[in-house]
Amino acid sequence: MKTSRWMRGVGILAIGAVAAAACTSATDSADGDTGEVIVVEDNFGEQEVPASAKSVVATDNTSFQTLSDWGVELTAGAVTLMPDTSPYKTDDDIIDLGSHREPNLEAVVAVEPDLIINGNRYGQYRDDFKSLAPDAAIVEVSPRDDEPLDDELKRETTVLGEVFGKESEAEALNEAFDESIARVQDAYDSDTTVMGVIVSGGQIRYVVPGKGRTIGPLFDIFDFTPALEVPEGSDDHQGDDISVEAIAASNPDLILVMDRDAAISGDEEGFTPAQSVIEDSAALQNVPAVKDGAVVYMPADTYTNESIQTYTAFFDQLAERLDELDA
Repeated sequence: MKTSRWMRGVGILAIGAVAAAACTSATDSADGDTGEVIVVEDNFGEQEVPASAKSVVATDNTSFQTLSDWGVELTAGAVTLMPDTSPYKTDDDIIDLGSHREPNLEAVVAVEPDLIINGNRYGQYRDDFKSLAPDAAIVEVSPRDDEPLDDELKRETTVLGEVFGKESEAEALNEAFDESIARVQDAYDSDTTVMGVIVSGGQIRYVVPGKGRTIGPLFDIFDFTPALEVPEGSDDHQGDDISVEAIAASNPDLILVMDRDAAISGDEEGFTPAQSVIEDSAALQNVPAVKDGAVVYMPADTYTNESIQTYTAFFDQLAERLDELDA
């Protein structure tokens, strides 16, 4: 079994997030608001954030589950981008700002936000929000592309915990995440070759190790041995267009799957689950991973969720499957 190297990221929690200790009080307002703020460090540096925000807007899909689990009420958000598994999705009191492709940014004005959790697909609209809601604090802590994903997910959770006074809950999430990583690292053998794929539009598409969407970073976290490495691969959200025959020819011992279709069209007529797409692929029938039942699927809402909880659940599932295969 492979020894764990996850300790490289433990110290990162204190970096770029612990600036939240500073608090400043202003004169009490007529409605009892103390005007107290905290200082946190996000992707753009230090941000002053109201200690008790009255109108919270969220557009970063990596934060939705955490905010919901912590009972954070939203006045507006990117509801269109939210997974169907989120309670926010059916909350009619939340004004929908739309998708990142067709946003209704001006709608944010009506809720007079004092805090906006922005980022990820909505990251491009930071300046727009600054103009539309000049009095709002904008916090962006979605994982950065040039940093290790595991460190970034924990940093995001830590900062959100500081913002919403949920430090102990954030610590618990990070601990569970670390434990799930350790489980996979202990169960994985480097002789096992790994393939990552995204099922999109009913097609099986290749995920570039270290770079490809969602699954790519897992090769770095777990030091997976790639079954196939293709020069100049991309981080395309639908995966790279490589023939299923080429995927089969690489003979992966383990296949990791994100079902993009399940997250965006799972309730539509004609939807075919990724498991069926892979099991019905004639080219993959003799691949070791398929023959041995070593195909592990990420949670169905992963593409629109991508929270630390999503990865924790998947890593636990992956560790369990690896243990079963090794038994």
